[in-house]
Amino acid sequence: MSLPLTLVLIAAALALAVFAGWRGAQPSQPHLGVRMVPWRLIMALSCVIAFVLIVHLAALLGMLPPPR
Repeated sequence: MSLPLTLVLIAAALALAVFAGWRGAQPSQPHLGVRMVPWRLIMALSCVIAFVLIVHLAALLGMLPPPR
């Protein structure tokens, strides 16, 4: 995966994490029905994806030691 694509995906994952964190922090409104989207899970998964992409970015930039 190229450097620009990695940077775009990192930005998208972080933006999704921020949005999902904001939506997950909203108080529930039981009179409107049950929440159907697990915002906290989406936030956690997008943070994991961002972390993996940051490690990939470090490998692309040569910051990780070479494999044995």
